[in-house]
Amino acid sequence: MLDNADAKADLDWFKIKFLKHASANKLRTYKLKGKQLYYTKPAELLHGLREIFVDEIYDVTLPSQPYILDCGANIGLSVIYLKQRYPNAEIVAFEPDEENFDLLSKNLASFSFDRVTLKKEAVWIEDTAIQFKSDGTMGSKIAAGSLGDTKSVQATRLNNYLKRKVDFLKIDIEGAEYQVLKDIESSLSNVAIMFLEYHGDFKNNNQLIEIFSILHKAGFVFYIKEAATVYEKPFSEMTSNPKRDYDVQLNIFCMRAQPSN
Repeated sequence: MLDNADAKADLDWFKIKFLKHASANKLRTYKLKGKQLYYTKPAELLHGLREIFVDEIYDVTLPSQPYILDCGANIGLSVIYLKQRYPNAEIVAFEPDEENFDLLSKNLASFSFDRVTLKKEAVWIEDTAIQFKSDGTMGSKIAAGSLGDTKSVQATRLNNYLKRKVDFLKIDIEGAEYQVLKDIESSLSNVAIMFLEYHGDFKNNNQLIEIFSILHKAGFVFYIKEAATVYEKPFSEMTSNPKRDYDVQLNIFCMRAQPSN
């Protein structure tokens, strides 16, 4: 029997070592909670297992039959975690990356969950076709400008799904969160709890400031954690060693303020 925190994700020393060093882009299976989990990116799977099942980043108190929107479901770890916590939850999961969506579909079929709707769509500000950088990783994203190989995918306006009460809204959409959050601002009163992963750079700090303003006006209190340590020494590294994609990656936990006594 495993007796450490990693046991919550069925991890042990051998499995951790394997996932750290195994080659990517080969379809493999991992036994999670007695079910087969399909994956192709071992290092990303290890990161996801630890973040979601060990650290329990989505450890949230919800009603017994919550309505959950998972924007950026990847291969389904967040859906599996939330569905095991709340078996009667109704979940709509969005994932536009073709490879990720195929794995998401396999994994949800393996766990035999009901009341889960999978949408092979990008969450966006309108219903349209958009260019998407699709590489089967956690970093697949809506293409802004020239980002190499892209493909056209269907996008859906998130605001259309916020006409009813949403108990938990998860937004992890790799850089599109600013535009989407602005578009759903008028509907945030229908959202009880929200997780937002922000991806940005120093040139657009005004966007982050505006996001905080939107959250405050919507009545949220929020807690911020660094999602990834981009710069160990920001004062020196942010000018001498600029990063490829994002200068800032933050997890923003948004809750409703509790009434004072």
